[in-house]
Amino acid sequence: MKVNVYDFDNTIYDGETLVDYILYYVRHDPKIWKYIPKLLLIALKDQFHLFTVEQAVEAYAVFLEGYYVTLDDPAENIVDFWNKNEKKIKPWYAKVQKDDDIIVSGTLDFILREIANRIGLKHWLSSSIDKETGKFIKLCFLENKVKIFKEAYPDAEIENFYTDSMNDKAMMDISENVYLVKKDKITKIK
Repeated sequence: MKVNVYDFDNTIYDGETLVDYILYYVRHDPKIWKYIPKLLLIALKDQFHLFTVEQAVEAYAVFLEGYYVTLDDPAENIVDFWNKNEKKIKPWYAKVQKDDDIIVSGTLDFILREIANRIGLKHWLSSSIDKETGKFIKLCFLENKVKIFKEAYPDAEIENFYTDSMNDKAMMDISENVYLVKKDKITKIK
């Protein structure tokens, strides 16, 4: 079976969902402020592809284990978060969306689930964390995306892959056609 596969952040969504989610809490909960310098450093390293999977897990651990686990129910604010941020779904995606599209994203599952339901995405793979410990159960990032995709869809062939970043080189390597997305400009690179 041939499918179209999409990254989510900065590809379909105009921004980084985790960054926007953190900014949402910055406005609502001053306890998060002490994590902002470390999170800015993480964002900078991510932007310049200076992470291995192991380093990403370690970098996010401080925030997840220190702040995330203190939230009563982080998913309770997701509806409000997406009410404010759904407008950041890029319009081009609605024009090409198919029922069998697959999203493969580092975005956390409880954040992605709500918007996937809203825009009719039936198939998506994402990162997940243990609410009690803040530790990653699954990190859908860099080369792990390929492993997670192949485990979930062993018979699928990626006809078209859309991404904003060379961080997805491993996914590009297993795709027939690759498209680089910058804002609303889509350029075929393979």
